[in-house]
Amino acid sequence: MSASIRDMVLNEADLDEEDDESYDEEGGEERAPRNNNVEDSSEEEDDDDDEEEAAKIREGFIVDEDEDEGEDSDAHERVVKRKREHRDRGEEEQLDEDDLELIGEREPKAPVESKFKRLKRGHRDENERSTEHRGLEDIFSDDEDVANERPYGRSNYRQQADEFDDFIEEDFPEDEEARIQAQEDAEVARPRDRGMASVVDTAGLDKDALEDFEAIFGVGEDYGWALALEDEQTAQEREEQTIELKDVFEPSQLTEKLLTDEDNEIRFTDEPERFQIDRKPFKQLQLSAEQFKEEARWITSLIWPKKGLPGDLHSPFTKAIGKVLEFFVVDEVEVPYVFQHRKDYLIHTKKMPNHAHRDDPEAPPFIISAEKLLTQDDLWRILELDIKFRSLMDKRNTLEKTFESLKAELSVQDEILQQMIPQASSMEELQDLQDYLHFQYASELKDLASLNGSTKNTKRPGSKAAMHDRVRKSRAYGFVKAYGISPDRLAQNALREGSKVWADDDGLLPDDLADALVDDEFPTGEAVFRAARQMYADELFVSPRMRRHFRANFYEMGDISCHRTEKGLRKIDEAHPFYEVKYLKHQSFADLARQPHLFLKMMKAEEEGLIEVHVALENDEGFKRQLRQEFISDNYSERADRWNDERQRVLDIAVPRLLKHVAKGVKETVRTACQEEVFAACRDEYSNRIDQAPYKPKGMVLGTTPRVLTISNGGEDPGRVPLCWASMDEEGRFSDHGKLDNLLRNDATRQQFCDLVQQKAPDVIGVSGWTADTHRLVRELESLVSERGLMGAAFDDPETGETRIEPLEVIIVNDEVARLYKDSPRGLSEHPTIIPLTRYCIALARYMQNPLKEYAALGKDITTLSFHPCQQLLPQDKLMRHLESAMVDMVNLCGVNINEAVSDPYTANLLPFVSGLGPRKATSVLKAINANGGSVNTRDELVGDPDSGKLPVVGPRVFNNCASFLFIEFEPTNENSEPLDNTRVHPEDYDLGRKMAADALELDEEDVSTEVAEGGPGAVVRKLFKEDQQDRVNELILEEYAEQLEDRYSQKKRATLETIRAELQAPYEELRKNFSKLEDDQVFTMLTGETKDSLAENMIIPTNVRVVKDEFAIVKLDCGIEGRIESSDGPDGDGLRGRISTGQTIQAKILSIDMKGFVAKLSIRERDVRTPYRRRIYQPHGQWDERLEAADREELREKDKSTGRTQRVINHMLFKPFNGIEAEQWLGGQPNGEIVVRPSSKGNDHLAITWKVADGVFQHVDVLELQKPNDFSLGKFLRVGRVTYPDLDELIHTHIEGMAKKVDELMQHDKFEKRSRAEVEKWLTTYLDANPNSSAYAFCIDPKHAGYFWLMFKAGKNERVNALPVKVMHEGYELLKNKYPDMRGLCNGFKLMYQNEIAKKAKQQKMQQQQQHHYR
Repeated sequence: MSASIRDMVLNEADLDEEDDESYDEEGGEERAPRNNNVEDSSEEEDDDDDEEEAAKIREGFIVDEDEDEGEDSDAHERVVKRKREHRDRGEEEQLDEDDLELIGEREPKAPVESKFKRLKRGHRDENERSTEHRGLEDIFSDDEDVANERPYGRSNYRQQADEFDDFIEEDFPEDEEARIQAQEDAEVARPRDRGMASVVDTAGLDKDALEDFEAIFGVGEDYGWALALEDEQTAQEREEQTIELKDVFEPSQLTEKLLTDEDNEIRFTDEPERFQIDRKPFKQLQLSAEQFKEEARWITSLIWPKKGLPGDLHSPFTKAIGKVLEFFVVDEVEVPYVFQHRKDYLIHTKKMPNHAHRDDPEAPPFIISAEKLLTQDDLWRILELDIKFRSLMDKRNTLEKTFESLKAELSVQDEILQQMIPQASSMEELQDLQDYLHFQYASELKDLASLNGSTKNTKRPGSKAAMHDRVRKSRAYGFVKAYGISPDRLAQNALREGSKVWADDDGLLPDDLADALVDDEFPTGEAVFRAARQMYADELFVSPRMRRHFRANFYEMGDISCHRTEKGLRKIDEAHPFYEVKYLKHQSFADLARQPHLFLKMMKAEEEGLIEVHVALENDEGFKRQLRQEFISDNYSERADRWNDERQRVLDIAVPRLLKHVAKGVKETVRTACQEEVFAACRDEYSNRIDQAPYKPKGMVLGTTPRVLTISNGGEDPGRVPLCWASMDEEGRFSDHGKLDNLLRNDATRQQFCDLVQQKAPDVIGVSGWTADTHRLVRELESLVSERGLMGAAFDDPETGETRIEPLEVIIVNDEVARLYKDSPRGLSEHPTIIPLTRYCIALARYMQNPLKEYAALGKDITTLSFHPCQQLLPQDKLMRHLESAMVDMVNLCGVNINEAVSDPYTANLLPFVSGLGPRKATSVLKAINANGGSVNTRDELVGDPDSGKLPVVGPRVFNNCASFLFIEFEPTNENSEPLDNTRVHPEDYDLGRKMAADALELDEEDVSTEVAEGGPGAVVRKLFKEDQQDRVNELILEEYAEQLEDRYSQKKRATLETIRAELQAPYEELRKNFSKLEDDQVFTMLTGETKDSLAENMIIPTNVRVVKDEFAIVKLDCGIEGRIESSDGPDGDGLRGRISTGQTIQAKILSIDMKGFVAKLSIRERDVRTPYRRRIYQPHGQWDERLEAADREELREKDKSTGRTQRVINHMLFKPFNGIEAEQWLGGQPNGEIVVRPSSKGNDHLAITWKVADGVFQHVDVLELQKPNDFSLGKFLRVGRVTYPDLDELIHTHIEGMAKKVDELMQHDKFEKRSRAEVEKWLTTYLDANPNSSAYAFCIDPKHAGYFWLMFKAGKNERVNALPVKVMHEGYELLKNKYPDMRGLCNGFKLMYQNEIAKKAKQQKMQQQQQHHYR
C-alpha cells in the first residue's frame, strides 16, 4: 500500500497543521498542532481528537472482499435470465411516481430517466446482483447509469476500457477531430451481440434432414410447461413483494417530506389537519359536560383580565367562550370559519327603545347596540388554552385514577387529595398534589403496583421514601404529632382559610418527650429530634397548600435581581446584548410584564453562565416572621417557649427549601408568560407585513395586479457595476430581464432605460439593494423619470372626473424575502439560468404584486426573518406556530382561487393555510383534483359528484371548514357556473344569499321558481349580476330577517347577512390594507444594516477619509453612508487640510444622523474622541447596580493596564476595534467572504483577520507584523504562515479573498451538499441502498474547523461511509498532502488515488494467491 493511501486509510481525520494560520486568541498563544487533528479556528471552542472516528476509518476504508465465483456462473446466468427480465419489467410500476416526486432526492449526476428505475430495482438487485463485481472504472463515476445498463455476467475488456475513458474528468478537452476518431475507434472495437451464437444455424438443411434434426433434438417446447410455471411463480412473487417508500428511504427523509404512515393517516382523516396535530396527545380524552363548563370558566379567568370590558359583560363573555369551544370541539371548525361564519356569537347585542326619536314616525322603534367580545386573536388564544386545558385534564384524570385505586384497593382516605384534586387549575398545583401523593403514600403505591403486576416502583434501602416509612412506623413519629398542628392546617392558617387554629403544646418538654420516644430505630433523644424535625419539614415541604401560599407571595412580592459571574464580568461588555440586564436589580413581576424581553435575556444569560438570576421575596424576613406566627402556640410558659423554639427549627429547615423550589417554578412560569408576550409581538408584526394588498397605482382598484419593473445594484456601487432589472406583467408572469451598464453616467444607457420603460409600460418602478449606495440609485432614477417625462398609466381623477397622468413612482421595496429567494433552492429551480441578482429583482417584483404569496412561499424559512429583537430567545417551533396562525388568518381573509392553485405552484403555497387544510391535506387536494381532470367547476365537486364521475377531494368536515375560502371564478356564459362560488358566502348560507337576491330584484316565489327551473339554483343571483342590480341589496332591511332566523331556527345570522350583502355587491373584495411603503428609518436599516441602537449619537466609530477641504472633510462610515466633518469640528477647531489626509482611517464621534439623507455629522475634536461612548440604560432609581458597575469598570481597567493591552487603530477601511466574538457577531449578518481586520490578543506585533466562511463558520487568521517602526504602527511586512506580503491590501486580496473564491468554487460544485456531515452520511447510505451497484461521494463543510471541508464517500452499499479532510488554500485545495488547483483536479485526484490503491491491492492479492498455489 502506498504511503499516501496508507495515510488516507490510517489517518482519516488528519488535518494539515503545517500551514494553518488559524489560532486561539483565548489563550493568546498560537495553537500547538495536535496529534492527527486540526484545531478549531474559532476563538471559543477547543475540539478533542476524534480518535473513535479515525479508528473506524482505519478498520473499514478498504475492506477485503474475496468474491467466490462459482464454476457454473454462466449457466446460472442463463437459468435466471428470463426471471430477471420479468422482474425488471414488473418493478417499473411498484413505486408511485407522485410519491417519488415528493421525496425529491437529488442523485449525483444521474439522468432523470433512470433515477426511478434504480430506486425500483434496488430492493431486488440487492439479492440478485450482490455478488456481481463492479468494474474499477465505475467507482464514484458521475455517470452511474453505466452500472445499471451493463449486461449481467462477465463483461469484455474493451467495454471496460470505453467506460474507463469516461471515468476521469479531463482537465483539457480534446479537439473535435480527436473526439470523432475516439468515437469511431470505440464503435469498431465494440464487441457485437453474441446472444444468438449458441443457436444452430439450420440454413441449407432439406425438409427430411430438418425433421430428423427435430426428432433427435426436439423443437424446444417440451419444457414449455416448466417455463410457464416459472413465469406464474415470478408474477406471484412480484405481487407479494411490493416496494414501499419506507423500504427505500430513511425515516427522517419520509418525516421531512410528510410521507410517513402517521402523515398519511392525518392526510386522509376527515378532520382539520391542525386539530389532529394539536390534539394528538389527547386523542382519547373525552371531557364531561361539567369539565366543559369548567373549561369555559377557566379560560375566561385567563383572558378576561386583559380585555378591559365593562363588568356587566362578564357573563356574556363566559357564554361566548363556551360557544366558541363548542364550535372547536363539537363542530370541529377552525378559527377562520368561526370568525367568518359565526361572528354573531362573538358579539353581545342589546336592543333598547329609541327614546331619543320617539316622535319621529320614520325612526326605528329600537336601537341595537353591539359590543365586540372576542377578536380573531382571542379565538387563537382560546384554541391554545383548550389544548392546555386538555393537558391539565389528562394529568388530573390520571391523578384521580391513582387516588381512586388507593381508596378502592387499600382503603386510603385523604381529605387533602379529596378536596384539592378537583379544584386544581394549573400544572403547578397538580404537580404539588402528585408530589404529596408519592410522599405520603409511597409504600401504598408500591403495594398497589404489586397488585397490578408491576414492581418498578420498589424503594431502595436508604432512600428518602424508606426513611420516611421508618419514621412513620417508629415511636419518633409521636414527636412529629407533638408539634401540635398539622402541616396542612398550618398552611390553611397562612392562606387565611377558615378560623385560625393555634398549635397545641405537648405536656412534656421537647427534650423529655424525645427521650421518652427512643426505640430501636432511633435509640437516642438527639436521633428522635433529627428524625422528627426532618419529617415535619418534609411534610411541610410537600404540603400543596403551603406551596400555594409561597407561590402566591412570590407573584405578589417577588423581587428579581441579576448578579454577573466572573465569566460575565469581561464577556458582557457595553456592546453586548445582555448588558442591559447585567446590573439589573429589584425588578418586580409588574416591571417585567412591561418589558418581557428583559426576563428572557436574563434566563438566556443565566443558561450561558454569564449571570445569576435571583428570585426572592421583597420582605422575606417579614414573611418568615408571619409564618412563624401561624405556627406557634398562644400559651405563655417556659414549656410553650421551648416548643415554639422547636417549631422555629423546623421552619429553618423547611422554608429555605420551599423558597428555592417555588422560586425555580416561578421563574419557569414567568419565562413562559414573557415568551407569550414576545410571541404575540412577533405575530402582530408579521400580521402587519402580510396585511398588504398589491401595490396600487393611481386610478386602479385596490387588489389589481400592477405591471412592475424592478432594478437593483445588489451590494455594489451603481456607478461602477451593471444594474440588473426584471419585468413582471399584470398577470404576475415574469416577462423579461436584462442589465444596464453605467446608468448613472452613460447617456446611451439612460436612453436605453427610457426605451425600456416605454416598452414595458410599468405602473411602478421598484428599487432595492443591500448597500447604502442604493439610496443614490433611487435619487438618480427619480431624477431621470422627472427629466425624461416618464409617465405612468392614465387614470380618472375621482375629484375632477378628468383623465390624468403622473410621473412614474419610484419606491424602495422591502427586500427581506428577496434576499432569501435569490440563493434559495426554490429560486434556483424556478430560474436556473439567471444570476442571483436578477432573481432578487424577480422576487422584489413579486413582492410588489402580492406580498402575501411571497411570505407564504418561504415555508419554514419565515423564522429567519426578524420580527422582534429577542425572537432568537424563543422556541422556534412555537414561534413557527404563532406565525403560521397569522398567515392562516390572512389567507382565509383573501381566499384562494382553487383552479389557479392547481395550475400554479406559486399560488398553491397558500393552500396549506386554508381553514381545515394543512401541508399534508393540501398535497392530497391537488392530487385529487388532478385525478378529477385538473379543474373544479363548483364547490360541491370538492365532496364528489357521482353524476359527473368526480371523486371526493375532501371529506364533509374538512369541506365545511374550507368551502368558503376556496373560490371559483364566475363565468357568466357558463350556465353551470355558480355565482356564489366566487364569494365569501359559505354553501350552507347559499339559500340566504339567493333569498336576498330575489328580494332585491322584487321577485315573488313564482318568479323564483321559474328562474330556477330554467337556470338552476344560481339563476336568481346570476340575474342580479347580469342586470347589474347589486346595489339594490342595500335597500333590504336585514334586522327583521335576522330576528326571524333566530326565532324560528335558533340561528344568529345578523353579521352573516351583512357579509352576504357585501359579497353580492363586490365578490371577494380586497380587504387588506394598502401596500406599505417603508419609513425613512426602515429604509436606512435595510440598506445599511444599522439601527438606532447600533449607530447612535456620541458613538466613536472608525471612518475613512475621502475628500479633504479647508472648510470640511467627507468621510465614509463602515455602513456605507457619508459623514461630514466641519472645520470647527476638526482636531483643533481650525482648518482640516494638512491635519488629515485622503485614505486615512480616523476615529470620529457622531454628532447627528440624517437617516433620510444618509448623512452623518461628525467631530474629530480631541476632547470628543477621548470621551468614550456610554450606552444609556434607562432604569428607575434603585433598579440598576451603579456601584457594582463602576467597580467592575475599574477592575477591567486595572487588568488591561497590568496586561499591557491597548486599543489599536489601523489605517484601513476594513479595520474595526472588535474582539473575536464581536467580529463574529458583526459578520453574522454579512455575506460569505466578508472580512474584518482587528486587533490581536497576541500583542501589538500581531493582527487578526476574521472572515466569514459560511453561515456560522468564521476563520480567524493570525498575521505577524515585521519591521514595525513602533508598537502602534503597522509592520512593513506581514506574514501568514510561511508567506510574507508587502502590505495589508495584498495580503487580503491574495490570501483571504483567494481562499474565499476557492470556498465559493467548492460550494457551487455539483458534488457539494449543503448539509451536515451526519446528514450527508445518511444521504449516501440511502442513495446506495436504492442503488446497490453504485458508488457516490460528496463534499460538505466542516463547521468545527473553518477553512476545511469533508470529502465523504461510500464505495459500495456494504462499505462504510468514509471522510477525508480537504483544506482550502488561496492557491487551491489540499487532500492528503496533495495539492490541486481547482475542483476538477481535486475530484480527479481523489478518484485516481482510490483506483491506484485498488489496483495495488488487487495485484498484492494475486501475488499472494500465486505464492499459495506454488507452495501447494
